Amino acid sequence: MMKIFKSILLIVLLTISFSAPIKADRLKDMVSFAGIRPNQLLGYGIVVGLDGTGDSSLNLTLQSMQSTISQFGLVVSTGDLSAKNSAAVMITAELNPFTKVGQQIGITISSMGKAKSLRGGTLLMAPLKGADGLTYAIAQGNLAVGGFGVEGADGSSMSVNIPTVGTIANGATVERMVEAPFIKSKNFVMNLHQGDFTTANRITEEINKVFGPDVAKALDHTSVSVRAPSDPSQKVSFMSLLENLEVDPAAPVAKVVINARTGTIVIGGDVRVTPAAVSHGSLTVKVNEDTNTTPGQTLYDDAGNITTATAATTEKDTEIEAGAATASAFVFDTGTSLSDIVDAINAIGTTSADLVAILEALRAAGALRAQMIII
Repeated sequence: MMKIFKSILLIVLLTISFSAPIKADRLKDMVSFAGIRPNQLLGYGIVVGLDGTGDSSLNLTLQSMQSTISQFGLVVSTGDLSAKNSAAVMITAELNPFTKVGQQIGITISSMGKAKSLRGGTLLMAPLKGADGLTYAIAQGNLAVGGFGVEGADGSSMSVNIPTVGTIANGATVERMVEAPFIKSKNFVMNLHQGDFTTANRITEEINKVFGPDVAKALDHTSVSVRAPSDPSQKVSFMSLLENLEVDPAAPVAKVVINARTGTIVIGGDVRVTPAAVSHGSLTVKVNEDTNTTPGQTLYDDAGNITTATAATTEKDTEIEAGAATASAFVFDTGTSLSDIVDAINAIGTTSADLVAILEALRAAGALRAQMIII
């Protein structure tokens, strides 16, 4: 049986090598396998050994310190403790699929109190739990902090990057393995990163062409089910061959994505417009207002008496100028492509706001053959 399977693997490898399209994508870059995913872990702990940049008198940190010390048979009250060199932190980690007990994973530690910096601190032993409330790893170690902060006696301060977040490479040891349905599954389900009926159909056809008829079946525009080998020892080899198959993905849906906050506009390569004429101009209004003041005059006679007095006068001189810039116009012919659109719009020197207005007008006129997404 093993000799037959090895012969099949050799034939499949040769088929992949000589029949794959030049510009095709590997399946591992296009899909993810259902049930094979990372799991998030979360924990709470205390970082000690800080250089006076801790939580100071935060009650949460003091209670945590009291609880930790009491585990060693010591009796202390929160009034006897100071959190100046300690900080309460949250710990996050990601448990990758098939990670075994005893392996180590990286963790990220973030301050949740008043600590100004975690630089130089040490994380005390803390459990990391999953969404089910079970402990999957134990974390402990010295932090690596990329940022730092300093503060002067007069209250001035400076910080570089984020000093209240640190990491520990391989800072947690896995104590429990997450069961994956890989070994027991009779079928593998692949989920496309970008759902598309044409791509799902092409993947199904390519798998059936290489491994035999009825091995793969498209469930919908996102999922493709593949029949797995019955022998568990052959599943890894089968998956290796499967994820390296190359398939030509279908052309994506034509889209224009606009970020209204930053003015960023992305126009997909498949965007087309039907025949349309666009005229674009701008109106400028300039108002200049000046104030002219004439001082008053006082006249006296020979005896020193006031004969004539005039008050100061103020006159406002307002000048309003209005003008319209020469409107720029261009015509799109049938099947105009992305490069033609960009060249025409750049030729009239538009800003991002003008470009958005032009694209929205084209869409309203029914000339833009693309989805417009505003984020």
